[in-house]
Amino acid sequence: MNLFFHIGRYFLLLKRVFGRPEKSRIYLKQLFKEVDNLGVNSVWIVVIISIFIGGIMTIQFAYSMSNPIYPKTLVGLGTRDTLILEFSSTMLALIMAGKIGSNITSEIGTMRVTEQIDSLEIMGINSAGFLILPKIVAVVFIFPFLFIISVFFGLIGGLVTGPVVGVISVTDYLKGIQFLFYPYYVTFSIIKSLFFGFIVASIPAYFGYHVQGGALEVGKASTNAVVNTNIFILLFDLILTRLLLT
Repeated sequence: MNLFFHIGRYFLLLKRVFGRPEKSRIYLKQLFKEVDNLGVNSVWIVVIISIFIGGIMTIQFAYSMSNPIYPKTLVGLGTRDTLILEFSSTMLALIMAGKIGSNITSEIGTMRVTEQIDSLEIMGINSAGFLILPKIVAVVFIFPFLFIISVFFGLIGGLVTGPVVGVISVTDYLKGIQFLFYPYYVTFSIIKSLFFGFIVASIPAYFGYHVQGGALEVGKASTNAVVNTNIFILLFDLILTRLLLT
């Protein structure tokens, strides 16, 4: 019953979030602020993680395909497809749930326990729409760009690491990442990124908006938000893969 209670309250919150805004100009200003705070400030960690993961994948694929019957180009192909299909969409969303999700929960939760949200309601402002809608739109907007950045720097990481450690030549790696490329894989992962962006923004916002207590409860809400967000990311990854890729 507790699960159905939270699901119902979550959708009731979304109904308020997507209600008609009081002043669109204020929402637009808040949107640009959230794009910078939640999206642009996350680029550096996406770049660093993707470079290292791209290098690690290249080395692992090279050693797993060390049999002479396998062409070396499969190393680049495996790195490319793994980045596009799973890491740069799903795994990146799980990482961003920890960074962006906890940020959203703690920010909104702190406003709740310090009664700032109550003050907005007293002034006649739709607090759910004002606080949550710009965050959802910003994260959904920025996630496909983070996906593209992740794929690019992941491939760069493999291109640098592979030849440096001597597991593959630059020529073989470049041939591999161009071999049997299916543009639909990119479309599929961008669609996933849009769904994941909505989940990463909305579920932590729900937990933050309904916090009760003090600073300790805000911390617990952040933990619960990240855990539940990760579960739903994996659930929707399974559903979308089944619907769009098989």
